[in-house]
Order: sequence, then C-alpha cells, then structure tokens
Amino acid sequence: MYNDKIYLTPQEILEHDFKIDARGYRPQEVDKYLDMVIRDYTEYNNIIKDLENQIKNLTDDNLALKGEIRRLKAELDSAESESVNQRSVTNIDLLRRISQLEKVVYGKNE
Repeated sequence: MYNDKIYLTPQEILEHDFKIDARGYRPQEVDKYLDMVIRDYTEYNNIIKDLENQIKNLTDDNLALKGEIRRLKAELDSAESESVNQRSVTNIDLLRRISQLEKVVYGKNE
C-alpha cells in the first residue's frame, strides 16, 4: 500500500557506496542521494500521520460502538424485565379466571 511511495530500503541505504574523487566523495552524488533519503523520510512522516489519524478515528468509532452496545443491553434488560412482569400479571389473571370457572363448574362450595 505504502511501498510504492518509498524509494529506498534500509538495506539499500546501508550498502550504498559513493564514488571517491581526489578530494573525497562527489558532492553532487551525495546531495542527490540525500535528497532521496529526505524524500523517503518525508513520506514516512506522512504515512505515520495518516496511520495515527486512522487509529484515532477507529478508536473513536470503537468507543461509540461500545457505548451503543451498553445502551442496547440496558434497553434489552429493561424490555425483558417488563416482559417478565407482564407474563406474571397475565399468569395471575389466568389463574383467577380458572378459579372462577372452577367455581361455576364444580360449585361454589369447593
């Protein structure tokens, strides 16, 4: 993904040899090579900033989703407790109706 923007590898930098003139290394060759190193460093810095922004955005999204999960679990628990309460009320109503029907069918003495 980012490799197409990087020109030099650490191994290439390590193994690079400059040609030597009578007075030392050729300044143009050194300058050209240093420009390539600077370009790569600049690209690395841009990549790092981009990845840090992505990490921040993903962390924010993660926190938002965790909050939504907590909220939905609380709603689910609330709905389940209401459902249990409604069922118990419904069961009590059914027992009362059965009791009234038994009184009618079997008589009021039992």
